[in-house]
Amino acid sequence: MLLVAPVAKFQRRELTPEEQQRFGLEKLLTVRSTIPAVTHVDHSARVQTVTEEQHPLFYRLIKNFADKHGCPVIINTSFNVRGEPIVCTPEQAYLCFMRTNMDYLLLGNFLVEKTEQKPLDKDIDWLKEFELD
Repeated sequence: MLLVAPVAKFQRRELTPEEQQRFGLEKLLTVRSTIPAVTHVDHSARVQTVTEEQHPLFYRLIKNFADKHGCPVIINTSFNVRGEPIVCTPEQAYLCFMRTNMDYLLLGNFLVEKTEQKPLDKDIDWLKEFELD
């Protein structure tokens, strides 16, 4: 289920008077909570929930992450880089992963660690390689 909800007060950080006066990009980049990647400027977040019945594997991943790090939140976003199409295949996912600063890629039942991969021999122009006709 997708909903917009306020970030819990105990997760928020109090802004300094200077931070409260920020405008534009400075305001946007101000850290507002312990989970800044999902906290909007008004302290809301777009939240998607998952139950064990709906998706057992993803649910266990979130639960294990929460047990280890104390935060039951995993960021789920469109998988692409600005200016590039959204990833549609495992091959595209791997290429995007290798070209970015991501450390891990979870692909189905496989966890791919960047440090265990050999660098791409010859990088390709993403837009030319995956152009849709």
